[in-house]
Amino acid sequence: MTSASGRGQRPIRVGNCSGFYGDRASAMADMAEAGGIDVLTGDYLAEVTMLILGKARAKDSTKGYAATFLQHLDAALEHLVANGIRLVVNAGGLNPAGLAAATRELIARHGHDLRVSHIDGDDVFGCLDALRQAGCSLPHLTSGEPLSSWPHQPLTANAYLGGFGIARALDNGADIVITGRVADASLVVGPAAWWWNWTPHDYDALAGAVCAGHVIECGPQATGGNFSGFRTIADLVQPGFPIAEIAADGSSAITKNPGTGGAVTQDTVTAQLLYEIGEPAYLNPDVATHLDTATLTDLGDDRVEIRGVRGTAPPATTKVAITGVGGWANSLILALTGPDLDAKAALVEQSVNHHAQSVDGLDAVAIDRIGQARHDPDSQNAGTELLRITVQGTERAAGRAFSSRMVELALSSYPGLYSLGPPQPGSAFGVYWPALLDQAMLEHVVHHHDGRTEIVAPGNPPGAGGEVTPQPEPSPAQPVRAPWTDELVVVPLGEIVHARSGDKGGDANLGVWVRDREAWEWLRSTLTVDELRRLLPETRELAISRYELPNLGAVNFVLRGLLGTGATSTLRLDAQAKALGEWLRSRSTKVPRSLVKT
Repeated sequence: MTSASGRGQRPIRVGNCSGFYGDRASAMADMAEAGGIDVLTGDYLAEVTMLILGKARAKDSTKGYAATFLQHLDAALEHLVANGIRLVVNAGGLNPAGLAAATRELIARHGHDLRVSHIDGDDVFGCLDALRQAGCSLPHLTSGEPLSSWPHQPLTANAYLGGFGIARALDNGADIVITGRVADASLVVGPAAWWWNWTPHDYDALAGAVCAGHVIECGPQATGGNFSGFRTIADLVQPGFPIAEIAADGSSAITKNPGTGGAVTQDTVTAQLLYEIGEPAYLNPDVATHLDTATLTDLGDDRVEIRGVRGTAPPATTKVAITGVGGWANSLILALTGPDLDAKAALVEQSVNHHAQSVDGLDAVAIDRIGQARHDPDSQNAGTELLRITVQGTERAAGRAFSSRMVELALSSYPGLYSLGPPQPGSAFGVYWPALLDQAMLEHVVHHHDGRTEIVAPGNPPGAGGEVTPQPEPSPAQPVRAPWTDELVVVPLGEIVHARSGDKGGDANLGVWVRDREAWEWLRSTLTVDELRRLLPETRELAISRYELPNLGAVNFVLRGLLGTGATSTLRLDAQAKALGEWLRSRSTKVPRSLVKT
């Protein structure tokens, strides 16, 4: 399976079969059987995943990769071979060499002789101290503090690599390429660069591929999954996985296989472009992609074109994701039913706070009230709210001791008290520390299928210039409200906008865009930082950055510190800010009547 029919003569067709570790088990086989693609990619890694793999590696040094990949490949292999599809995945995690070896064994059991290459150099866990001594301070992206001030013992440390190692492996005939921690979009950038023989200085083309990769990296999110306009999607029971057709100039068409569920529309693509980004200059190890230059055209029939994306030189640094074990966490959910709910919740809070003050080792306590009981409920569930109590601290204080104290409330607190499950011992929680590392300090290594190794130069080597200058924080001055002559009516913001939100370490991003282009000037002049704080009161004390992407009719907010130290350790109920956008869309505001579509 070494031919690449049409390479360099037509757009490369790159599919996706995994957006995270745990995505649909049948997707790889489904995409491989459908055929019609040149390369199939799978994204298995996230901040939470690296922590999971780190714990696995700590127990068994031969592990540390996404084991489900082998199950997926076992079901898909015959289809991949029959349809001549190459496979590129980051399922190698912390042990790409180990997964490559296991992959070769699986292929041999099927009686095939495919070429498997792997890429490493991202794992810097073993040399953090040496890197510090060499002058790399590894500053925290938000606070600027050095790693030495981090109070936790690191468990994993992985730098984000670019796509040219993948390109070199494919160019040398690899049928399957297994990587560790590459940037998510690099899984697509690498095949596109190989197909079109791009150089590291083809910035616009690379930026276009980053856009395409960013859209399809999360699988069915590009075909209607997690989309705020989901009611307009005909079949979301099992949406299809996306495909990017990437041309020589980096422009692309996003689509999916005919007959699969979901839909590819301008809005579903916009949603994914805005997902988990910061400022419009979206940094990748290979290129700085200016998302505000992208223009979308809905071509119909589940095809959306992305064109006009500009790229500039990549930063000299790349992101390093460091994880560790932060302590012990435990939680319990109590039910509140009937009258006097405020008083019942207050009594529990008093009991929990009294306990927290009387013991050593509880560092944090959070009490969240969930739901709203109906007036005069006609069922017990309708008259019930939930009270979630979460603690963090030492294992001794936050483990069985906390659960035992909560059990003691059963006969001594409010009437009708019961819990939604038995008391638990709790578990260790992880912490996340983002850092920056000079790309020149990494050895981005391709281990070719024939035994050769090749070191890939950084996209912006020392002295190359072209460093991206970080954008200053937006001016406190916000856009002036545009005049509207028609009557203002109060409606949920979701009547006017779509939204997509997610986590960025301890920060959260919230992308908002208009459902109808006529509402753009209203949105950009109305949804200011102050208005966002009014609509979402729990953000009032946070630093918030605001960026406009006029081509997309969008505004993106980055809410600093909403998630504390990250999804693995936050006490917030919505740990990854997935529903933040939906909360915003449910809030009511004044809107010109002419913009409200009946």
